[in-house]
Amino acid sequence: MRNLLLFNIRSSAFVLRRSLHASPAAGFPSEGPTAVDPPTLERLINTFCASGRLDEALSVFRRHVKGGAFRFRRGACDGLLSGLAGAGRTEEAWVLYAEMFRARVPSTVATFNVMIDVLCREGKMKKARAFVRQMEASGLRPTVATYNALIRGYCYCGNLEEALEIMGAMNPDVHTYETVIIGFCKEGKLGEAAEQVKVMELAGFAPNVETYRALIDGHCEKGELEAAFQWRDEMVQRGVGLAVSIYNPLVHVLFMRGRSGDADCLVEEMRGVGIDPDEVTYNILINGHCRGGNIEKAFDIYNEMHLKGIHPSQVTHTSLVYGLCKRGRVLEADNLFRRVAVEGLILDIAMYNTLIDGHCIDGNMEWAFEILGEMEGRKVRPDGVTFNILMQGLCRLGRAEEVRKLLEDMKKRGVEPDHTSYNTLINAYSRRGEKKDPLRLREEMLGKCYNPTFLTYKALMEGLYKTKDGERVDEV
Repeated sequence: MRNLLLFNIRSSAFVLRRSLHASPAAGFPSEGPTAVDPPTLERLINTFCASGRLDEALSVFRRHVKGGAFRFRRGACDGLLSGLAGAGRTEEAWVLYAEMFRARVPSTVATFNVMIDVLCREGKMKKARAFVRQMEASGLRPTVATYNALIRGYCYCGNLEEALEIMGAMNPDVHTYETVIIGFCKEGKLGEAAEQVKVMELAGFAPNVETYRALIDGHCEKGELEAAFQWRDEMVQRGVGLAVSIYNPLVHVLFMRGRSGDADCLVEEMRGVGIDPDEVTYNILINGHCRGGNIEKAFDIYNEMHLKGIHPSQVTHTSLVYGLCKRGRVLEADNLFRRVAVEGLILDIAMYNTLIDGHCIDGNMEWAFEILGEMEGRKVRPDGVTFNILMQGLCRLGRAEEVRKLLEDMKKRGVEPDHTSYNTLINAYSRRGEKKDPLRLREEMLGKCYNPTFLTYKALMEGLYKTKDGERVDEV
């Protein structure tokens, strides 16, 4: 296939060069026997697009449309427009659409569908509906693909009522049902999703792997493991091909339930049907075993990743750093952190926060603050989690005034304190038997529209008990 594409590009380019060189004009003749004919240019653009060479396709279009000396035919650039949108280059797609309009390249149904889909993916549903009206005003009728784009857009926005209304006014295809089912699953409305599966089957369509993936993901998100496995079993019974993306959420929920042995067995079952674990699978396994305290097993899987040629990511190393810190092996976590930094891995906020937390739990606040300085030196901006971890570390050591200073520093940096920040400081003061500052902080929380939580009141009461202020305890 690749050889065929290369042949098409070379043959089209040869014809184009021969036509240009034979022409007396300055590069883009428009008439006479030596002119570049539209089919040749359009074939070249489409061949570039098919091989993913979008910039070269754009270059050909712009070189020959410049000055209005060449007129492209209807639909000539639909492939290029679709290619840009599909590659996520939506701004360039809009620029090209404007250039097509100025060059009077007539729009087709496909042209409108691409741009309507772009608007829907951006959540601009009013503009998308306006484009549909413009399409109809141009004498073009919306297709199933047009309506599916609108339905997908409304489902992304969580407006399932509008999606169902459009669905009721068209002849749905398998993609319509699939989109609506995914939309219901995304919103956690799994009963409605199951009902749509029945409607889909009555209409003569069978659920595919994407439909089942959405249903399984939805139940796994809610921790409904039995229902998720029922959908997986139905896939097997119907002969729908299983995929690694079907197994991953199931493995994850097994770990969340503390069933690490069952999770390992499910991965072995997956291998048995010829499906290899991917990066997501390995990260789930490593994270699961780290949280379960089996750090040795996690490192065995980490080494297997390397052997399989799958590069561990920040997510992988964050799990390992967490696992080592949880076992009190903070020095090993620090060494792993330094090694991957030297190897060129970009350290993110989650990795830094995990290592800082390990040092805080270990009582080594000096190292924790040293890492804070290092992350700022690397242009990784501390967030609320970073400051809360440091505040909790200081609170454990009874250093209430330093917690207060850190809260003020947090505000100066533009990071807004949250419930955890205030609860930590209230707890620090209460541990010292103070009552004035904790009560003042509670008022500050209320002033910022943070309702005190159970932990807030628990810390306040502990402090008031220490001061033997029974009247205030009853009030709180």
